[in-house]
Amino acid sequence: MSDCEDSEDSCGEEEVVPKWEVRKEWLESIFEKHFEEPVFLPEFEIIPRCTSNDSVLSDITYAKVIVYTKAVRRIIEIVIKRLPDDPFSRFFVTEGQYDLREIKFYTQIIPDLKKFEDKYTKIERINLDEIYDNPLKVPICYYAHYSPPGGTDDSPVPPESILVLSDVNAMSVKFSEGLTFAQAKAALDSIAGIHALSLCMKIIDGKPLPERYPFLFQKAKATDSYQQMVERGFSQLAHFLERVPGLETVLEALMALRPKTKDIIMTLLAPEGPLALITHTDFWCKNLQFDYHQVLGTKCYILDWQMVAYSRPTNDVALLLVSSLPSKLRRKHTESLLDAYWNALNESCFIYGVDIPKDLGYTRKDLAKDYRKSQLLALLLCIGSIDIALGHPQTEQRLIDVLQDLHNDGILTEEIAITTTEAEA
Repeated sequence: MSDCEDSEDSCGEEEVVPKWEVRKEWLESIFEKHFEEPVFLPEFEIIPRCTSNDSVLSDITYAKVIVYTKAVRRIIEIVIKRLPDDPFSRFFVTEGQYDLREIKFYTQIIPDLKKFEDKYTKIERINLDEIYDNPLKVPICYYAHYSPPGGTDDSPVPPESILVLSDVNAMSVKFSEGLTFAQAKAALDSIAGIHALSLCMKIIDGKPLPERYPFLFQKAKATDSYQQMVERGFSQLAHFLERVPGLETVLEALMALRPKTKDIIMTLLAPEGPLALITHTDFWCKNLQFDYHQVLGTKCYILDWQMVAYSRPTNDVALLLVSSLPSKLRRKHTESLLDAYWNALNESCFIYGVDIPKDLGYTRKDLAKDYRKSQLLALLLCIGSIDIALGHPQTEQRLIDVLQDLHNDGILTEEIAITTTEAEA
């Protein structure tokens, strides 16, 4: 949940970041390389769009481009993601390699998953519209560039990264309203497809994913980053809960949990068991966009892969359900949504010849146990971004409901926290 990330570290002297603009010749070169043939680009248009919800991990430009190839005229909408101009945000991003991680997701992980899918699909898919048939529901990458900082002390060269993606331009969801059941199920279907592909690739190719992709968000670095956010969030949350009658026991449980949060985060981020795979790790409603088809229903695109990691899949599932569902929906449909995710994961894996219960000895009951643990991590990540919820009656009530429910379920108790931290470390 990265809308409000910053860094407490000093970034020293301000970098002088040159003003950047989109040029026609640059766009032509991108699309010539992408389509592997000459293109003619008569015009493009920068599209003004409200960016109040955009993450501070990137400065974003939206554009519409008309591209001619030999036989086709295309109107392509794109998203151009660059390092933030703000020096503090820029330092945070480059220090944590958030930009590099997302670039490598699109230039290494996605191509590998596509090749694996083409090679190992065991069941002939129904010939549906390509956009719905594709299990990798992420934007198209047209261009990616990364250069690390260089130069000398006297003449430093700042880092640079640019990522040009297709603009999904589908419907976003207001955090205050949360997801509908159909949207939540579509989101879980989409992430299950990526989870399944990465799991099957790991099993069939036999190469550990952390070795294959050393740029994945490392447990120690991720823990430090999250812990800074959580510590700041705890103070805000405590101040808020002190003003809400009837939550004294919840606040007491949270304060008992507070000294253990770093160990808990590190433990729960650690990949565990046979289902360790590639996770989004920032999987909540503001990183999703939805499209609708009259026959095929709701489809979900997953955006913003700066925190892609090697972890347990229930971390993604829990963050979505804890952070992004209205209370009534979460209370009524969590089990059915877990069933939907489990079914989607198994169906996707079966396509590539992997039977999870039979081959890995992992069952729906194991998923439920892991989900219970992952809820605690999800709550801590929500606390780290607590200012998103505070100040809005709907989201404040949803926060209160989540805290009460998790406390009533024993998730917040010291005994559960110690069990989670020590028994599995």
